[in-house]
Order: sequence, then structure tokens, then C-alpha cells
Amino acid sequence: MSDAVRSMSVGESRESLLRLRSNISHYIKGKDDVIDKVIVCMVASGHLLIEDLPGVGKTTLAYCLARSIDASFSRIQFTSDLLPADVIGVSIYDEREQVFNFKKGPVFANIVLADEINRTTPKTQSSLLEVMDRGKVSVDGDTYSVGNPFMVFATQNPVDYGGTFPLPESQLDRFLMRIQMGYPGEDEELEILRNSFLSYDDIAMDQVMTHEEVLRLQGLVQEVFVEDSILEYVIKIVTATRTESEFKAGASTRGCLSLKVAAQARALYHGRDFVLPEDVQEMVEPVLCHRLHLRRQTSDPLEERRISRTILHSIIDSIPVPM
Repeated sequence: MSDAVRSMSVGESRESLLRLRSNISHYIKGKDDVIDKVIVCMVASGHLLIEDLPGVGKTTLAYCLARSIDASFSRIQFTSDLLPADVIGVSIYDEREQVFNFKKGPVFANIVLADEINRTTPKTQSSLLEVMDRGKVSVDGDTYSVGNPFMVFATQNPVDYGGTFPLPESQLDRFLMRIQMGYPGEDEELEILRNSFLSYDDIAMDQVMTHEEVLRLQGLVQEVFVEDSILEYVIKIVTATRTESEFKAGASTRGCLSLKVAAQARALYHGRDFVLPEDVQEMVEPVLCHRLHLRRQTSDPLEERRISRTILHSIIDSIPVPM
């Protein structure tokens, strides 16, 4: 760990993250819990999938996060005719130099908004697999790093909407978290109407965190202490998903690691340098639910997720909490 990372204390990180939360909440009204999870996901160096109805502020939330941390921001509108080269880039032949030059695609940014990711074909969806896993893109035998920090902030409409392609399990497993936004409350929606703006380009965001601070925070997450009993608690929860008869298959090893790092990030967000059982419990649903699929078929995907959440909460209730 570098000296730059060690120089940021837990207290300082808490102050920085609260400033970030406050800045975003100026424009995302009544969704503090959602903002908390978004920030935890970013600090954990993870990718985020927000699934909800159109028009509830998913895209605006991604923009507010990027502008608050002085990050390069790229929006890719996923459509049925989008090609992998439109996402990662393409090699173009230079007749004068007689060489192929790589033209970088929009995935080369700190925060990449994959808007309505499930409206494009599985072939184009798969173009994100390598970059989400390694932070790199391979084209024509050459590998290019997209830089750090790097976060894919994907949105998708419910899969029962027309013209959508459900994300394959391998793609879903690359997302650290999947969350929903939901409608704002009446008071918050009234405030939105009073301070309406035509698009997120009209938002004048303050930068409250530097590029370097984000990297220091992400490094500091790895220093958050996880006691062995907490690690065993994580394993018991994940193992229970693998033995649960309602699920076709349990959470993967990547899911197990993701639950640990998400709990570490949540602990740091709450000003602690150690993980508590509640950090694990609060991260179980957003980290594991999208990695699990019911053995029995349901006609409503949203109902499947509701059942999966119920099972996960029953698993948490059935496992003794480490003291």
C-alpha cells in the first residue's frame, strides 16, 4: 500500500464521503439509501446495476456521481443495433503510415454509463465482460488499460418490458451490486417540480472529491480489518445459498469475495476500520440477489427477485451472528 493511501485516516474518509453524499443529494431527492449504496459500490471498486422503471433518475444519479468526483464520464446508449466496436473501439487503417491505429471507444472513461444495457443484444453486452473484470480491453492482439478509477454504472428496465434481452449470468456476476431506485415520496417529488431542470446537462454540480481521493479511498478499503469470525459468517451465508433447494445454483466465489469487500467498504463509509456483522447483513441483498436464480420458473421476473430476497433474509435469520 502506498504512503498516499495510508495518509488518509478513517475519519477523513468519512468526512469526504459525507460531503459526496450531501452533494449528490442536492439533486437526487429522497434517495439517501440509494446514494449510500452507490458510494459504497464505488469505494469498493465495484460495478453497479440499477434496475427500475424509466424516468426515475437513474441516469441523473450516474452523472451527479461523476461530476462530484471530477471523473471523466461517458454515456453509451445501448440499443439493438449497437455493436461491440461501438463500445470498446476499433482499429482503423492509416494508409499513409500503413499501420492500424486503435481508436478508443466510449468505454475509456472513469465512469461509464451503460444506459438501458438490456436493450442491446447479448453479443454487445459481452463486450463489457473483459473490461469489467480486468479494467482492460483487448483488440487485435493488443491490450489497452482504461485507467483508474473505473466503474460501469449500468441501468436497465425490468426485463418484462418489450425489446429487452435479459443479462446472462456471467454478465450479472460482474456487477458488485444490483439495486432499485423506486419513486420519490410526495414531498421529494414536489421539491423536484419546484426546482425542475430539462436535462442533467443543466445541473451545476460542485466537485467535492478529487480523482486521487477516490483512489486513496479504494485503497483504504483493503485495510479495513475483517475478523475471522466475520469471514466465517460470510462463508456460511454464501454456502447456505448453494444448499438452498429453491436456487438452481448458489453464489459464486466471486460473489463471496464481493460480499466481503462490500462489507469492508460499508464499514469505511460509516467511519470504522473494522467490519461488523451488520455490514455483511446490509450488503447481502444488493450483492447476492442478482447472482441467484430460482429453480422453479416464474412468469414475472420481479416476483422472482422478491422471492429471492425473502429467501436471503431467511438465510440471514437462520445463521447465528458472530459476537
